Amino acid sequence: MRKVLIVGGGIGGLSAALACTRAGAEVALFERSAMFSEFGAGIQLSPNVVKILYGWGLQQALAEVVALPDRLQVRSASSGAVLGTLRLGEVMARRYGAPYLTIHRADLHQLLLIALQQQGGAALNLSSTVISFEQTERDVALQLAQDQLVRGDLLVGADGGWSGIRQQLLADGTPQPTGHLAYRALISQARLPVHLRSSQVTAWLGPQMHVVQYPVRGGEWLNVVAIVHGQVQGDMSHWDHSGNAVELQQRLQATCKPLRDLIQAVPDWRLWALSIRPPMRSGREQAGGRVALLGDAAHPMVPYLAQGAGMAIEDAAVLADVLEEGGLFADGPGADSADAASRVPGLLRQYAQQRWQRNARVQATAIRNGNIFHASGLMALARNAAMKIRGEGLMDQPWLYQGA
Repeated sequence: MRKVLIVGGGIGGLSAALACTRAGAEVALFERSAMFSEFGAGIQLSPNVVKILYGWGLQQALAEVVALPDRLQVRSASSGAVLGTLRLGEVMARRYGAPYLTIHRADLHQLLLIALQQQGGAALNLSSTVISFEQTERDVALQLAQDQLVRGDLLVGADGGWSGIRQQLLADGTPQPTGHLAYRALISQARLPVHLRSSQVTAWLGPQMHVVQYPVRGGEWLNVVAIVHGQVQGDMSHWDHSGNAVELQQRLQATCKPLRDLIQAVPDWRLWALSIRPPMRSGREQAGGRVALLGDAAHPMVPYLAQGAGMAIEDAAVLADVLEEGGLFADGPGADSADAASRVPGLLRQYAQQRWQRNARVQATAIRNGNIFHASGLMALARNAAMKIRGEGLMDQPWLYQGA
């Protein structure tokens, strides 16, 4: 049995730990916070991701907390007109072998944590500050605060967009601001007027802005995200800032009445300044030696394709599959420990080669979507016309939803 060290206890880190323990690894996970918790708001889980989660035995756990929207509708933020509709629900499930789900980020994090604890094989270390790592031909050593040194066969950096593991591995600077701000909110649907309650995903598109809304927690709550152009002061590595409801209402005062009514019905917002890296250019950005990067540490994404968590989960699944198929977790009398350890760098290169091009495509598509969503003038007219003509054909993403 080989030892996998994982830095980061978010969705990506827990997914990697669960996938690797299911494959037979011994895992030690290190999280700097004093408790496992996840903030934020909702997440959209498309079929490519849901299939992985179902494969990890999480179908029943998901069924208890998700919402199952029946369609994704795109509307003009200015007029309220419907521009296009993508059927979800049973149509999506038949087409891709799994449904399209929406979930609260904290609920997904919690069910991954419970599954990992039930699986066993992982030591979960809280309040663990990582200082640095050092690779050798035989192993990798993780230096923690209080002069604690932990050794393993490989290290997974799942420590987010401002990853310290990435900085030591690649030394390529920090993510850069996009000039876009995301206002996020959750509100009980029972608190909303009936005409504002919703069981579908709705995207409102307008000049230099868009708003997305969808149900979570069995449809009892509505997740709302409004993205506008602007800057925020303060430490961008801590994305959760208080948001000003009046300021957002003023920014969206030129939108249609149904959208204004929704924004005005939400009393509390959290503000997130979006940051970005260019799309990946090679597998070297996803692994080097005995160190692999996963999720936002490797490929931070703007949320215009709703795949940030999804690509982290795909990374985790592929990483565990490559390591297992490469014989890294083989145990027993015939297992050659030294030979298995020597294969780690090659297996991580294989993982990176399998992942980087898909991750880069998702990154680039998300950036392009942002430009399309926020278009104005003639470009917006062309977008609206194309959506009305092609509708579902434009909105469906077979290359993405079929999975890696």
